Amino acid sequence: MDEPHRTAKTDPQSDLAARLRLLQELSGLGVRALARDTGLSSSSLSRYLSGQTPPPWPAVIALCRLVKRDPRPLRPLWERASNPLPAPPKSSRQGRPRPRNDLPRDVADFTGREAQLAAVMAAVDSHRVVAVDGMAGVGKTCLAMHAAHRLAADYPDAQLYVDLHGFTEGREPLDPDSALRMLLGALDVPSEKVPREGVEELAACWRSELADRRVVVVIDNAADAEQVRPLLPGAGPSVALITSRNRLLGLDEVPPVSLDVLSPRESAELLARASGDPGGAEGRLAREPESAAEVLRLCGHLPLALRLAAARLRHRPGWTVGILVERMAEGVSEFDTAFAMSVRQLDRAQARLFRMLGLLPGGSFDAYLAASLADMPLHGARAILEDLVDAHLVQESTAGRYLLHDLVHQHARRSCAEQDSPAERERALGRFLDYYVHAAAAADAAMPFLSPGRPPSAGRPPAALPRFADKHAAFSWLVAEYENVVAAFETAAAVGADTHVCELPRFLRAYFARRCGTTHLNVLFERSLAAAERLGDPLQLADAHSDLGFARYNAGRMAEAAASYEEARAGLARLDATESEAELTLRRGYLKWDEGHVEEPLELFALAGKLYEQAGCRTGAAYAAASEAWAMLQLGHREEAAQRAREVLAAPHTDPAWPPTLTALITLGVAIAHEEPDEAADHLRRALTLAREDGHLHNEAWCLNCLGVALRRMGRHEEALESHQKAFTLLDELFEEHWKIRFLNGYAETCRLAGLPEEALRLHRQALELAPRLGHRHEEALAHEGIAALLDEADPTAAADHRAAGQAALQP
Repeated sequence: MDEPHRTAKTDPQSDLAARLRLLQELSGLGVRALARDTGLSSSSLSRYLSGQTPPPWPAVIALCRLVKRDPRPLRPLWERASNPLPAPPKSSRQGRPRPRNDLPRDVADFTGREAQLAAVMAAVDSHRVVAVDGMAGVGKTCLAMHAAHRLAADYPDAQLYVDLHGFTEGREPLDPDSALRMLLGALDVPSEKVPREGVEELAACWRSELADRRVVVVIDNAADAEQVRPLLPGAGPSVALITSRNRLLGLDEVPPVSLDVLSPRESAELLARASGDPGGAEGRLAREPESAAEVLRLCGHLPLALRLAAARLRHRPGWTVGILVERMAEGVSEFDTAFAMSVRQLDRAQARLFRMLGLLPGGSFDAYLAASLADMPLHGARAILEDLVDAHLVQESTAGRYLLHDLVHQHARRSCAEQDSPAERERALGRFLDYYVHAAAAADAAMPFLSPGRPPSAGRPPAALPRFADKHAAFSWLVAEYENVVAAFETAAAVGADTHVCELPRFLRAYFARRCGTTHLNVLFERSLAAAERLGDPLQLADAHSDLGFARYNAGRMAEAAASYEEARAGLARLDATESEAELTLRRGYLKWDEGHVEEPLELFALAGKLYEQAGCRTGAAYAAASEAWAMLQLGHREEAAQRAREVLAAPHTDPAWPPTLTALITLGVAIAHEEPDEAADHLRRALTLAREDGHLHNEAWCLNCLGVALRRMGRHEEALESHQKAFTLLDELFEEHWKIRFLNGYAETCRLAGLPEEALRLHRQALELAPRLGHRHEEALAHEGIAALLDEADPTAAADHRAAGQAALQP
């Protein structure tokens, strides 16, 4: 039969829906009956069949299994439908990421639990929250994850996962404060919007963020009700699925679903599926029913133990089930039986890596970390991890990322303590810390924030580090590894690895700038400074003061920034550290400008450029030159500013998004806006594109505001107002009140020239209220001058008073 003529490209989602409808036709069932027989909800199934929503892969498997069709040919089409190219964003925030999905993979061999799954879904429908409890290894997380994947299509704003580590050996349970900060970060809530302290305040912020979103969150391994209560959603549509080994008696409002071991029928079915047994009379299990029953008994009908045993049978085609029973019988409990039998099958290298993984603090990891931890080649670590996944000792949560079940982690940790010497464990822990300092440094180098930092001196570089094609890849790595990086920082602090504590926050500056994380970064640098004081290394101490000062500056804490800079300056005066001195000089220039100084910032930017050139740092010198051009522009020296900016843009470099380019483009665009409006608009729009591609929302707001200033100078007042408004909308989303001081006066001047004097006066007064509190004397003076210009005709005396106050604000 000929295919119908098509005038457009095939839509994978529509094609997949058409294939699913064919499966429905083969079944001869209506939607409700089909949903009942496949374990899907009828509303979700309707969306899958109509092409509104791509189904999760287990749903495709369920439909195929019902009509006895192989699902594998549908996999490529399903992947294209589930991961389409993102549509062009509708808002101005081009760089905003897609909704977060942190859920680990659903297990392919999910078996039984029909009644319990139905109870979970019913509790979600009625209460929007459910708690699954049961003994270790009984399949609580597996059930919660299976339910969460089924719910994902109905909760498209985010699918979140947090492990509270309530029962992870060697690690304290995650406190509600840290858990809430992780969850808010996963929703891209800027840290400045997150309360600095107080679990109640954090919980209120979390509930507020969920109030108008449809989010499903899995809260795994809760120790008790007190740990989980602050994490529960409030009013709104979002849902939470909780797991715990304990019955959470303190959560009266949360329906419980308790899990027991699998039934004999379910256990036998899981063992057959996980072992790849073909079933029927030809299968090994069918030929040896007594031995198969003994395997189920030895495993205690626990899903985790059954999967471990099945993995051995699957990878030993020459074994009878009786041999498996003999190997398992050496254990003393279902856990020891399954673990010991599985570990005994490992060769020396596999067993060593497995034991080393027990030293990790929990959470997911990749092959690079595993290779570093065991001090082995990357390809070897990857191969062994694949073997451990096949043995069900390690789970592959997402492609290329692995984790250990708490019981497996506990077994590996105990085995490491018993079989590896204290010296070897200490060396492995040192490699863990070295890896994260050096990997974070590599990520930082791919997404420079101000100027390239010095390479780390802590420990030694691992043999293999991730390679980052661009800053987006580096940022994605930091997002995935953030929990581990913080765990490495905490571990380093706990064991007294002060050099690691000093250096690790330094390589997170660019990450925090894009995540608006100045609050947390300030805390990290405070601890970094304390470590530098313990070390007594003069250069580490001076750099720590400088870094803390810059964190204070970005948080709007100007007086504290000035004090830290003075400490750093005194320390560097006794050292020969040209690059550190250059960075501090540049930072002091920014602060001096905001404090209202006029000539001194220009001198500091020029000096910073010379110092960077002496240090051989071309990017740092370009940053200093671009900053000098910007300051010239603010002082009204437009021709000099434009010339300096053109010099920066003409400098040879290979990166199309070279960091100094942004400042130079903005400066040049604003400087020539009146004389060369078309060229100016091109420069500013290019800067805006770079900021959006970079994902740096502060810089995006800066570009939008400066575009507004330039459009005003071109006489295009309506467009200018629109650009200013977009900038302030972005700042409102970021909850960055202190950043508004940089933009308020420019916005007010545009309003005045656009015939909106009352709005202009309101904005200048807002600046006048904010500037003294933050220490921005330059913006304070501009606000007084702007108010004076608005009052010249109506109240000349008040205008004169404001001009005098403006002059006074600039006095030392």
